[in-house]
Amino acid sequence: MRTLSAALVLLCACGCASRQVEEHGSLCGLAGGASVNARDFGARGDGRTDDTAAIQRAIDAAAPGRQMVYLPSGTYLCSTLRLRPHVGLYGHSAFTRKANAGAILKLNDPQAACLLDFTEANGASIDGICLDGNGQMGEDVHGVMVGSASYANRMEDDIRVDRCRISGFSGSGLKLQRVWCFMVRHSMIYGNKGDGVWIQGWDGFILDNWLSSNGKAGVGAYAESAAITITGNRIEWNGTAGIEVQAGAYYNITSNYIDRSGGPGIKLTGGHPWGFPELKPCTGVSIVGNTVNRNAAPHWDAPTDDDNSQMRFEYVEGLVCTGNTMAAGADDHGHGIWSPKYGITCRRLTNAVIRNNVLHEGAMVGLLNDLGEHGQNVIISDNPGSLRPPKK
Repeated sequence: MRTLSAALVLLCACGCASRQVEEHGSLCGLAGGASVNARDFGARGDGRTDDTAAIQRAIDAAAPGRQMVYLPSGTYLCSTLRLRPHVGLYGHSAFTRKANAGAILKLNDPQAACLLDFTEANGASIDGICLDGNGQMGEDVHGVMVGSASYANRMEDDIRVDRCRISGFSGSGLKLQRVWCFMVRHSMIYGNKGDGVWIQGWDGFILDNWLSSNGKAGVGAYAESAAITITGNRIEWNGTAGIEVQAGAYYNITSNYIDRSGGPGIKLTGGHPWGFPELKPCTGVSIVGNTVNRNAAPHWDAPTDDDNSQMRFEYVEGLVCTGNTMAAGADDHGHGIWSPKYGITCRRLTNAVIRNNVLHEGAMVGLLNDLGEHGQNVIISDNPGSLRPPKK
């Protein structure tokens, strides 16, 4: 009898706790004042009311105490919200690949620069929120943005995006301009017109995400960037490349699944960091243990001959590419055009190793497209494989 009574008390307590979490955000918030509820500041989340001012009031109220702002489940129509230092915005993570659920912030302003602005919001975070670009509303509107004007007199940003779905923006899912220290984890970044994650800056982690169906690269870095770890992500069906880095330094690209990009699965080239007029190389990149399949798919602009590859390296110094596997293919169920033309295309490498990769049915025309012009100490060997037989 005592056991049954204890169980009933526990069930009652759990039910009360569940209601309190939905109403107030967290038991931690109830006990210690660690969170505020956006509904208490007038946010409605009914999908009809403009909730920008109400949620911004909640964020501003949380700033002095470095508190969390809780968004109960609902659809909150918003223009740009500006996060504050050490303030978190969180909800219940309940999305799927193609559907928002839980707490949804939905863009309602085509003139906005972004939906969530992390500029000068050191230590800010979002967790369990869906950001909806409302069918790519406006022009070049980003889901999350850091818009720092310079690197001078800066502290680390230390921003975090976790368990979020960021989709349908006319710009990039995340545009991180002159960012210093960031983390993107466990998130779905889907169907944005620009890149999934656009990077200019340093010291970042992109871990365990799904970056899919973005118009440009899944991860794109076209200006100065360095010390970036990209690990354990599924990067698929992006328009120009899975991962593209121009003149970046010290990248760790490991254990990703990269599939059916419109260009190379991984593309490293020289570029013009800091606005230098002369071309600068990519340097110090480790590419290990990735599965790279069916890239250079002709669903977007037809890839150039060099980009018609699983991986493309041009003007790279200090490269290690080993232990990766590559396979050619068509769309799901064998429909469409089979690709890519080449397994690995390379030119102008220095102090580089491309070795012990496996390309079983890895390309349609050639496993290695070595265009030469290399500097010292370049080893390209022991990359066994075969061409994909023509489709019958």
